[in-house]
Amino acid sequence: MFTGIVQGTAKVVEVHELEEFRTHVVALPPAMREGLEIGASVAHNGVCLTVTTIDGDNVSFDLMRETLRLTNLGAIMVGERVNIERAARFGDEIGGHSMSGHIICMAKVVAIEEAPNNRRLWFSLPDTIGRFVFEKGYIGVDGISLTVGEVRRAADDSGIEFSVNLIPETLSRTILNERAPGDDVNIEIDPQTQVIVETVERVLAKRL
Repeated sequence: MFTGIVQGTAKVVEVHELEEFRTHVVALPPAMREGLEIGASVAHNGVCLTVTTIDGDNVSFDLMRETLRLTNLGAIMVGERVNIERAARFGDEIGGHSMSGHIICMAKVVAIEEAPNNRRLWFSLPDTIGRFVFEKGYIGVDGISLTVGEVRRAADDSGIEFSVNLIPETLSRTILNERAPGDDVNIEIDPQTQVIVETVERVLAKRL
């Protein structure tokens, strides 16, 4: 389990490609390596990955076909950074919201609004996923627990667009300060919201 409170970023220093399979190696700072063992879970841009090798600062993780299909990790190049969160431990403060590290889809950055000490990012989602997104609800964006600011219909009616508001601390600690229109981000929907929406939809469908 993860909390969506990203502990920092790590640089990808190696990428090894095979058919429908990838191993990427990140350089983790000492604080993020403390107590780390092979088999441990670490979230990269919100994706739960398993440690396969530890070689000093460098830690390796394998990415399977489904991970490459659903997330932005398959496009990561050497030299780029990823958001890192170690798995939550019993007794840790839950400052964000409970997250599984299972990405449901990617969303595209469609607009960025700048203001003093603030930045607002807008993302697009198809209606199949957008029906789970509500104003003031929780959402995971590249592994970061965020509150949805606004939700609106896309101008071309292809789905919805939603915004999140970022404070300087989030911008300094994560890669969202590097995101630009057209970039893809990983999305994890709050599972409780998903269950409620799907249950209500099933009940209403039976009444029709």
